Amino acid sequence: MRAAVLTAPGAVEVTGDWPEAECGPGDVVVAVRAVGMCGSDLAVVDGRRAVPHLPWALGHEAIGDIVRVGAGVAPGRVGQRVAVEPNFPCLRCPACADGRTAVCPNRRILGINEPGALRERVAVPARFAWPAPPGLADEDLVCVEPLAVALAALARAGLTAGERCLVVGAGAQGLLVCLAARALGAVPFVIDPHAGRLATALELGAAAAPDDGLFPVVFETSGAPPALETAVERAAPDGRIVLIGQSSTPARLSTFTVVQRRLTLRGCLIYDHPGDFAAAVARVAELRPGRILRGRYPLAGVADAFARARELPGKTWITLEEPPR
Repeated sequence: MRAAVLTAPGAVEVTGDWPEAECGPGDVVVAVRAVGMCGSDLAVVDGRRAVPHLPWALGHEAIGDIVRVGAGVAPGRVGQRVAVEPNFPCLRCPACADGRTAVCPNRRILGINEPGALRERVAVPARFAWPAPPGLADEDLVCVEPLAVALAALARAGLTAGERCLVVGAGAQGLLVCLAARALGAVPFVIDPHAGRLATALELGAAAAPDDGLFPVVFETSGAPPALETAVERAAPDGRIVLIGQSSTPARLSTFTVVQRRLTLRGCLIYDHPGDFAAAVARVAELRPGRILRGRYPLAGVADAFARARELPGKTWITLEEPPR
């Protein structure tokens, strides 16, 4: 079957002979409709995030239709349109037993340590294939997974209605944080050097951050090391800084500022299964996250999609059908 694969750092190709998905007990096979692209995918393509071997199937934010079920799965699930939750915790370790599945040491991740979902069919555990709300557009459904990240970050920050927050970085994740914060009744401000991304955030109801002023809650979504400095500088006394973006490059941090202002820094890694993903599915129709989509490419154009993703003022997605002309 066709699949988008990484053959060398920076080299993305479409192959026609990727192995067929095998449906084991408890699994379903999903015929993929579309896959969203995120920063971790770009890190894999750039070679900044190692994968087990090459060639490597890319992608993890998949949606599609169940076409086959394994032993122990209700046959009635065939035909369901689903969003794939691409992080599979073991559900047996102490972290999972405590509900902290995001930090499961045995977590399997599509596109990172398991072959990805940017292919015609993918097998996933049935409990990680979430039925789509009736009538939901593919544009919104394909954003469910990053929406789960944003909603989990807001919950971990303790953001409340009426509270001002600063979002550092208006990439796809920053845009979803702005959208979710606005829906909560909070007041999101945003910083981004890219004029197009900033304009997209303003369309979603955020405000451009003033050049000065401090915020009780700051979300750092870009992962760029200088952005951490900005987040600390703009946090108010007793402020909460939530780090969503990731980088292996060390960032400078003034402990004087952190201590003097009594700041709390909290890393926020994806979401916990099943509650956080269930919350995103339940709210996707209300929040309409597909509004952040800006670039749609067919599978045949996947190399171009990866090459241009950083310049688009929103999120890129790849469909397994030709886009309308």
